[in-house]
Amino acid sequence: MIRRVKVSRKIGLILLSMLFLGLFLLSLFVGVYDLTQSQTAWKMLLITRLPRTLALVLTGASMALSGYIMQLLTQNRFVEPTTMGTMEWAGLGLILAYIINPAAPLVFKMSLCIGFSILGSLVFLRLVRHLRFKQSVLLPLVGILSGAVISAFSNFLALQFNLNQMLEVWFTASFASVQQGRYEYLWLIIGIVIIFYKLADELTIAGLGEEIASNLGVDYTKITFIGVFLVSVSVGIVAAVVGYLPFIGLIIPNIVAIFWGDHLKNNLPFILILGMICLLVCDLLARWLIMPFEVPVSTVLAMVGSMTFIGLLYIQRKKGLR
Repeated sequence: MIRRVKVSRKIGLILLSMLFLGLFLLSLFVGVYDLTQSQTAWKMLLITRLPRTLALVLTGASMALSGYIMQLLTQNRFVEPTTMGTMEWAGLGLILAYIINPAAPLVFKMSLCIGFSILGSLVFLRLVRHLRFKQSVLLPLVGILSGAVISAFSNFLALQFNLNQMLEVWFTASFASVQQGRYEYLWLIIGIVIIFYKLADELTIAGLGEEIASNLGVDYTKITFIGVFLVSVSVGIVAAVVGYLPFIGLIIPNIVAIFWGDHLKNNLPFILILGMICLLVCDLLARWLIMPFEVPVSTVLAMVGSMTFIGLLYIQRKKGLR
């Protein structure tokens, strides 16, 4: 039995890697600008297409892993950065950055996004500790409602300071504006992934609950804070560089859990590669649907994610009836 699982993991990883490579190459050559008919093709490839594709890969991996970590720590399959309000808090940080200094460099905006992401995640976890729900679907609803309140406040500030257009662009996230010199902060995500890999066993144990983790010698409070902090940093970076991206952290962790279980270290390659594939596919659809124009990738993600969310609710309901 163990041998069969290992073989299936190996085959699955090979097939997914091949699919990822194909999508990566396709992403480089799909667009209005025809690289095969131009003498400046290499410049266009290096300035826009390659940065855009790398940004897609790093963002997809980051959001998928962030969702998996939060589901592990909260022991809830419906929790991820957009269903716990973290992304909305990051948006509030971005609005405040524009209010303080509209011409501020990206690093300043990103710092405020990260700071407010951490604050939002801690507020959500505080609510989780004080509110005990019998049904797991109620927990993300609290996050969605609190996120809606923060989003409404962000809209109010945007109206007061004439930042409506900026906020609208942020919510309809698109990779069309990503180019050389505009995405490089996303490389910080690789460092976060490495830290998560080092802490994978402790995070997996923390996912069993505070009592079990403490009995097994894991400092539950410390490891939970580190996990939430790193997730918030990832979300803040993505929010500042790309914008609002829903549901990747919901779809991918559930798919991985269905096929390969809950062990973080073993599942890390699948989480990362499926996150990359998901965002590459959605971005390719966004470019292709109304070419030569683009649909915001967040719109495509929202459609796919909402249908998946409904499907998961249905599965959860069927399990509850048994």
